[in-house]
Amino acid sequence: MAGPRQRDDTVTRESRALLRSAARHSATRRTALSLAGVGAAGAGLLLPAALGRTLDLLLARESATRWVLLCAGLVLLTAVLDAASTVLHGTVDARTTAWLRRRTTGHVLALGPRAQDRFAAGELVARLVGNAATAGTAPAARAGLPAAIAVPAGGVVALALIDPWLAVVLLAGAPPLALLLRALARDTSACVADYQRVQGRMAAALAEAVAGRRTIRAAGLQERETARILRPLPELSRAGHRMWQVQGRAAAQAVAVAPLLQLAVVAVAGLLLARHRLTAGDLLAASRYAVLATGVGTLLGQLTALARARAAAGRLGELHAVPAPAHGRRRLPEGGPGRLELRGVRARRGERTVLDGVDLIVPGGTTLAVVGRSGSGKSLLAALAARLADPDAGEVLLDGVPLHELSREELRGAVACAFDRPVLLGGTVRDALALGLPHPSPARVREAARTAHADDFVRRLPAGYATLCADAPRSGGESQRLGLARAFARGGRLLVLDDALSSLDTVTEHRITQALTAPGAHGTRLVVAHRAATAARADAVAWLDGGRVRAVGPHATLWRDPGYRAVFGDADTDGVRR
Repeated sequence: MAGPRQRDDTVTRESRALLRSAARHSATRRTALSLAGVGAAGAGLLLPAALGRTLDLLLARESATRWVLLCAGLVLLTAVLDAASTVLHGTVDARTTAWLRRRTTGHVLALGPRAQDRFAAGELVARLVGNAATAGTAPAARAGLPAAIAVPAGGVVALALIDPWLAVVLLAGAPPLALLLRALARDTSACVADYQRVQGRMAAALAEAVAGRRTIRAAGLQERETARILRPLPELSRAGHRMWQVQGRAAAQAVAVAPLLQLAVVAVAGLLLARHRLTAGDLLAASRYAVLATGVGTLLGQLTALARARAAAGRLGELHAVPAPAHGRRRLPEGGPGRLELRGVRARRGERTVLDGVDLIVPGGTTLAVVGRSGSGKSLLAALAARLADPDAGEVLLDGVPLHELSREELRGAVACAFDRPVLLGGTVRDALALGLPHPSPARVREAARTAHADDFVRRLPAGYATLCADAPRSGGESQRLGLARAFARGGRLLVLDDALSSLDTVTEHRITQALTAPGAHGTRLVVAHRAATAARADAVAWLDGGRVRAVGPHATLWRDPGYRAVFGDADTDGVRR
């Protein structure tokens, strides 16, 4: 396993690559923003010289009309370019944020269940919403850096052109300013990272509470849960105060150093004026250039924005550092029966080994029920069979082909899934049931709903199959029937049901399992079962115990073992053939 240093390096590489790709996405607008900023900086740097020349002409009582017009033109140009920079800055931020969210969302969905194995749901939302928006400011902040650097650098050059001594005086104070900027970037990055981490923890706690809102209300624990969610607030406050202290200290130091340097430049310029080495216009220009050369406020703002963006990009990089499952290019053999095989499979959840040395064969066209006590690895085995997870050792094959060697399209076309708490995705109920079908037909969708015994209650909805999912009130059992209908509509060689019958009434479950186990039923079925009646209707039962397959055989045969009967408990054994 990778060590902390290696993981940190991977996260850093991912975050940098993410920011580079984001910058390329808005390259044209970012270039325009940079040019507009540099143009405005150039106009601002020319203005003091033009003002100085105008003053000298006016003092000499010569015509200064053209110089006055030039000054007015520079002011107007600066205003126009600043406005363009503001518009472009907002556009680049919005486009980059949208790109980062799209890219990260796609990666999270590609990870599938792996994402929530590593990150809580609230943490994922916080990163996709808040951190992506903050990281999205990086390209615009970088595009503004040339202008932010050009202004003080140009001010120093302009002072040197007026008189080299003026630049020497100013540069004497450059080292403190450079150290100030370096410390600001370092300290801001650390503070922002702490702040964002605490925000993520609070978001995760809030998401957990929302998911368990009924339990919280039933137990009367609203106040306690509120306190739990808000418990990190003092830590968040401390991190926020540290951020403002760092920025306030940097601003205070800049304010302390800058006026002294400006005063020194003006004093030296005054001496040179007294010696007739400078004109009054030169003195005016020098005073303005001293302000520009020491005005690091804009540069401080750009560096602070970059530090925030990099810290946020680091949190996105942690997501992208988790590799998405790779797919091969192989296809399944034509006409295969759907034979599922697990060879020497070992799989972990976090640091705990859940399945260890599992060997299992499900003949094509048969139904296998997977049973076992809570925590025995039933759902993980189902996830491995559907390639919603990959084993840490061993391999899973369908019709002799390892699942990881199949193309994404071939895999998802061959394997259908139904879960205990199905989520309906799509505008209407028909869209939800046809999810993922390349060419869905109303007849196929309705036939699948009939098989899942969902057709009757769907037709009673306000608009039948055209009812919006959000406007389709349904019980837990009805939701499971819709999830089953979606899986039946997909078809394929292998159907994986992970506790997908748990909320059904006994009669409906009996009818659906009859349809699943009927002689003409298509494909292979792997059913995670918690009821003895469900296991009794399967062709065979795989009994998991302690992360291993303890036995495989007909339910009636396994029932003779007291340990097997204990898996179901006394409450679920009435009426089951012993």
